[in-house]
Amino acid sequence: MTTDVWGQVQQELKDGMSGSSFNSWIAPLELKVLDAQVATFEVPTGYFGKYVNQNFGDQILYHFNRVGENVQRLKFAVPANKSAKAKVEAPANAPARPTKSSDHLGADIDPRYTFDSFVVGKPNELANAAARRVAEGGVVSFNPLFLYGGVGLGKTHLMHAIANELRASRPELNVLYLTAEQFMYRFITALRDRKMMDFKSQLRSVDVLMVDDVQFMAGKDSTQEEFFHTFNALIESRKQIILSADRAPGEIKELEDRIRSRMQCGLVVDLHPTDYELRLGVLQSKVELQREAYPTQVIAPGVLEFLAHRITQNVRVLEGALVRLFAFASLVDREITLELAQDCLSDVLKANDRKVTVEEIQRKVSDHYNIRLSDLIGPKRLRVYARPRQVAMYLCKTMTSRSLPDIGRRFGKRDHTTVMHGVKRIEELSVTDSQIADDLELLRRSLEA
Repeated sequence: MTTDVWGQVQQELKDGMSGSSFNSWIAPLELKVLDAQVATFEVPTGYFGKYVNQNFGDQILYHFNRVGENVQRLKFAVPANKSAKAKVEAPANAPARPTKSSDHLGADIDPRYTFDSFVVGKPNELANAAARRVAEGGVVSFNPLFLYGGVGLGKTHLMHAIANELRASRPELNVLYLTAEQFMYRFITALRDRKMMDFKSQLRSVDVLMVDDVQFMAGKDSTQEEFFHTFNALIESRKQIILSADRAPGEIKELEDRIRSRMQCGLVVDLHPTDYELRLGVLQSKVELQREAYPTQVIAPGVLEFLAHRITQNVRVLEGALVRLFAFASLVDREITLELAQDCLSDVLKANDRKVTVEEIQRKVSDHYNIRLSDLIGPKRLRVYARPRQVAMYLCKTMTSRSLPDIGRRFGKRDHTTVMHGVKRIEELSVTDSQIADDLELLRRSLEA
């Protein structure tokens, strides 16, 4: 009965987590006793049980109750009759232990991700320049380099590009690339197998350490402790560290202050959401690759521009749409036209068709300029209100399908000529006033997010 219940719970857990996590930490657990609202498991080491309880305990309790068992607490016990040797051996159904050499400690580097294949535009030019500087292999004035931004903006591409460049130009350097999840897994495995000295030695012997998606270390106290000491050792040895995350260090919750401080002591670079010019540049570069696979495929004028305008989510979605479009056109033996693109990519286009409203623009603008919404749309003509009002009118004209009279009505029943004047004024200022241009770009990105 106990075995059957645990089997159900395991299946529930398996469906909700990665295969590596399940095989490493859930599959080895043996449920021995289920009594008095307590589930007692046999585990190979005390640390193993502590880690499972900390990272998966709530999930296990939840699924026990889902299958009808009122379990309120988990216990983990190491069998007393096991020898010290048996205690440190990995469970029979756990994954094979990774080879602890620097060649196998990290992840593979994708040879396709190079600086030549990275399309540079205003949103990512600083990140690209910083990555290239690090890839030269000498001592740089900023260490670590911290890249952050949303999904599909090029963080991982730049990290792989650095590794590829260094391995080509400075093959004597020991370059190690890891995801945060791999760092945690290697660390826990080394603890479990009593090989921490090997793990520490391998990490501290590298010349360049790259850790991707460090936000996943947040809340993992033991992992953060080891990462902190590794970080310090490498910095003191003047070794280069490159990190990436989906947000800035100061925005990662449950990250230790001392680690956050060290991440911020180097160069922190934001990869901004793509603009139209960058998206079009990406498409133009990827078309050449698609023509290698489909040399006779014809793409009509205007299609790339249409895709760059409509698909704003991220570069991965954009590239995927282009791949699908070429494959579909080849299969049906048709030219890639605007009509074909609309039919083939209807789901992608629909997902990116986020409608921005006048009311949303008004709220964003009033928040941005720290003025009351009532003053933004009210009758006051003071400059502190008039300029933000014109910015809001400009955004309404360029980001919505509302007519000028309709926009005017939503700004205190103003005449459409007032809206026209405001729009024209902002168009002029956006060319000569860098602050207005920056405000427009920031507001537009925020509204499109």
